[in-house]
Formats: sequence, C-alpha cells, structure tokens
Amino acid sequence: MNTWDEHYKNFWNERYKQTGYAYGKEPNDFFAAWLRKLKPGAILMPADGEGRNGVFAAKLGWDVTSFDLSEEGKEKALELAKENDVTIKYLVGDQEQLSFETAAFDAIGLIYAHFAAGKKSSFHKELSSYLKPGGVIVFEAFGKNNLHNVKINPKVGGPKDVGMLFSTDEIAADFEGYNFLVLEETEVDLGEGDYHIGTGSVVRFVGRKPRV
Repeated sequence: MNTWDEHYKNFWNERYKQTGYAYGKEPNDFFAAWLRKLKPGAILMPADGEGRNGVFAAKLGWDVTSFDLSEEGKEKALELAKENDVTIKYLVGDQEQLSFETAAFDAIGLIYAHFAAGKKSSFHKELSSYLKPGGVIVFEAFGKNNLHNVKINPKVGGPKDVGMLFSTDEIAADFEGYNFLVLEETEVDLGEGDYHIGTGSVVRFVGRKPRV
C-alpha cells in the first residue's frame, strides 16, 4: 500500500471509530430507490464504509459482497447487519489488492466511492469486468461543482481535490457502451449522518451493461 492509500485508510479508520455511524444507518436515497426496482441477485459494494447501503441491499434479498480500506468500517457494518438480522460478506483491502471473478455480479453499487484521480477510471473499468452482461451499476458521488458548495458549507462533505470528483463526461467515458438510464449532475439536499449535511452537487448514473 502506497503512502496515499495508507493516509486514506487511516483517515477512514479514524472517522469510523467514532461513536455512532458517520453517514447514518439509512441507505442513500438514490441507491435505495433504484435497488427496489431491480430483481435481487449478487451485488458488489465497493467503499461500503459502515455498511448502510450493503445492509439495505441484504434486507431486500441481495447477496452482498462489500469491501473497504477500513477495518473500523467493517466492524460497524457487521454490527449493523446483525442489528438488521441479515448477513453480508465484507472484505478489507484496496481495490488493487482484491480481485473478483469476471461477470460475477448482477449489480454494483458505487455510492460516494471516491478514488485517487489517477486511479478512478481504471478502477471503474475493472469493476465493469466484474459485472454480468445485462447487469446494472447504480452510482452517486460528488461532482466537480461540489467544490463551490463545500466552500459555502463544509458540512456537506466530499473531497477537496477536484481530481477525486466526477463529471458526467468522465462517467460516460468510463462506462462507454452502457445503456444510460440516468446520467446527470444535480444538486440534492443531503441529510446523511454527521458528514453529508446540506446542499451538495452530485453526479448520478444508472447504467446497464450491454448483453453482448
């Protein structure tokens, strides 16, 4: 693990070791709304943190595999799963350290999964290889326009490095060939725990991988 990854891991361990759930126990609204429309199967949840989204998926009947850099996040996620009487598989490690079978998942949930600028496109393409033909990606994360919002209200959260933020053009390029059901940058009112509070600018994407 390089110095940047080690710093990022320590940052998230410090955040998740705090009392309570940093982003609450409820799932992200956009993710929850779209997941309810899909037939349950196997879902991969990168950067699942304290598990609010993975646990929600499990409650809907999905077979959930989550991963994150943070051991503290895993502990919280497993506690939340137990509290909700569901089970999830949770791996700790960087995406570069982990590997999954090709075309193993029916869906991938990318909810505020921000990566280093030089890695995010390659990570997206690698994740796409794990998705079955006809599978769906549900994505919400901060867009580049959020830098303006976070200056006005730091509580809205999100990376301060513009390279870690997203644009619709980047997503369209990373998932070229997908059937785009949603692709937009929009402002939303966030109320997720202590660290996503206020008006944020987010990129939303729902895409279906081509069947051939």
